[in-house]
Amino acid sequence: MISFIQLLRGNRNYRYTWIGQVVSEIGDHFNNIAVFSLALATTRSGLVVSGVMLSRAIAAVVAGPIAGVLLDRLNRKHVMIASDIIRAVLAAGFILTIHRHDTWLLYFFSALLMFASPFFTSGRSAILPSIATKDELHTANSLTQTTGWTTLTIGTFLGGASVASFGYQWAFVGNALSFVVSAICISRLFLASDGFRPKREALAGNEVVRPWHDYTEGLRYMKAHPLIFGIALIGVGWATGGGAAQILFSIFGEIVFNRGPAGIGIVWGCAGIGLLIGGVVGHRLGERLSFNGYKRTVVVCYVIHGGAYVLFSQMRNFHAALVCIALSRAAVAVSSVLNYSQLLRHVANEFRGRVFATMESMVWSTMMISMTLAGIASQYYNPRAIAAIAGVLSSTTAIFWGWANWTGRLPEPAQVGVDPEDVEVHGEPNI
Repeated sequence: MISFIQLLRGNRNYRYTWIGQVVSEIGDHFNNIAVFSLALATTRSGLVVSGVMLSRAIAAVVAGPIAGVLLDRLNRKHVMIASDIIRAVLAAGFILTIHRHDTWLLYFFSALLMFASPFFTSGRSAILPSIATKDELHTANSLTQTTGWTTLTIGTFLGGASVASFGYQWAFVGNALSFVVSAICISRLFLASDGFRPKREALAGNEVVRPWHDYTEGLRYMKAHPLIFGIALIGVGWATGGGAAQILFSIFGEIVFNRGPAGIGIVWGCAGIGLLIGGVVGHRLGERLSFNGYKRTVVVCYVIHGGAYVLFSQMRNFHAALVCIALSRAAVAVSSVLNYSQLLRHVANEFRGRVFATMESMVWSTMMISMTLAGIASQYYNPRAIAAIAGVLSSTTAIFWGWANWTGRLPEPAQVGVDPEDVEVHGEPNI
């Protein structure tokens, strides 16, 4: 905790990025709870929730390659601001979905909002090694992820209570305003010498009009670095069950435990508490673990994650189920903090946008399949059985990662993620 406070006090760029993250992500979770609750209240169908999530997943998959290429070509700060402004307008558009019995507008705005998101989220990951020094990087990564899970906890608890007490409109208005605040914060970031634009060789004329060349170059870079590709596949393994969880959390809170919008918020909120605890543990471990210790820890994390999720699926007592889901998410958080610290150290600056955006696309592609199957299955099978299968699928990540590690397929690459001499973390804002 002391290292987090020191980072926020001493690094002006990171402080503004962090403030924008806090505000916008709390608003995001207000939106999530409101949309899922509105869909279930209108239709009482898990398939509709699946449809909303599917529309988001498809948009994220399509946006990923575009976002990655632009973030590695253009000024990343400007791309992030544009994303925030566009998302503010789209978030306000959800107000039009209230009091309608059809659901197409929920799908429409959900897709557009998610399409704009990778330009910001991947951009934030890409600039982190530029606004943090080498010594600050692990702490900055840990705080960024832990903050995300803290806002998940706060946003979902407050979102569920707010929707239940004040209705859907205020949740959508709050989400729109949160993006405005985030855009203002990002506009205050400053790096000397156009530091938010990655250095790269001049593009040939045919490459300018063929961005696919840039994207496939990023794919080849990932394939050539087994650790980076392996971490990307961890996300895919998690998403085989994690996609179903996006549907099941709402179904369990609203229908299985019969607790309405507040129940959805409580389930998501307890998942957030687990992520928060895991983030703190991951930060501590990351300061102490060797590279080999890190790889073994990932195996343990996914065994715990899958087992606890299976237990959650079978619990009849609501509070016991919440403990299990918190434990499951804590294990995921430990792995996530450790994995992203490795990526930030080892991914070269000129490829960061494409690597992080490609990883988002890979995860969302897998989640799309998982969500679709879970939504269809929810019409015919008990949600508890679906959740148990999801837990088993996610835990298989431990098998494949463990095999790759024990057979020597995950060597440590050179640390090229940070160039300390190029990092300038203080100065006046340059919009």
